[in-house]
Amino acid sequence: MKFYGLGESTLEAEIEDLLKNQSNPTIAPLAKMGEVTLRLTAKAQNLERAQEIIKPVEEEIKDRIGEYLYGFDDDTPESIVAKLLLAQEKTIALAESCTGGLMSHRLTNVPGISRFFERGVVAYSNQSKIDLLGVEPEVLDKYGAVSAVTAEQMARGIQKSSDTDIGVGITGISGPGGGSEDKPVGLVYIGYSQDDLTWSQEHRFWGSRDMIKARSVN
Repeated sequence: MKFYGLGESTLEAEIEDLLKNQSNPTIAPLAKMGEVTLRLTAKAQNLERAQEIIKPVEEEIKDRIGEYLYGFDDDTPESIVAKLLLAQEKTIALAESCTGGLMSHRLTNVPGISRFFERGVVAYSNQSKIDLLGVEPEVLDKYGAVSAVTAEQMARGIQKSSDTDIGVGITGISGPGGGSEDKPVGLVYIGYSQDDLTWSQEHRFWGSRDMIKARSVN
């Protein structure tokens, strides 16, 4: 079972009694970059019986922290995104700054994604954000490249220029330098645009430059 959006300690606290009282099946937590996996293992005379033993424990975990569950087994965030795009018949385009094309790279690792992924643009400088995405110079002057309104204009700009259903814009400070008291290293804004709706989220990530980029993409 694969979870995103909560840390290993928080997850373990939510299922502490299950971990303490486990016997068959066993529950093994494993954490990696912004993700926690619970491996459920059952011993039984055959696969069908093992799945029967696992099922009630799996359902109990879902009841408690199912809102953070994104997939199973070999699922990845990008493979789930691809499945959702297929199910909803939506197309997507990306405008990346601090992630330098990493999100586009991750999505293009999924076979068949060309049906839904129209383009990815790396707009690293302020001028490229203006030229390629239509970000207003006044916005950059007033709020800066790392801001909610810039991320939203990036998302809207790439959606309009690519004529896709969805546009995503990412801008932030991946470090190790470039941060300030108001805008520290790890500050990332992710904009989303679909139909007439455009919004953004502010995130505060930690770690090395590579880690901040990877967490931003996840």
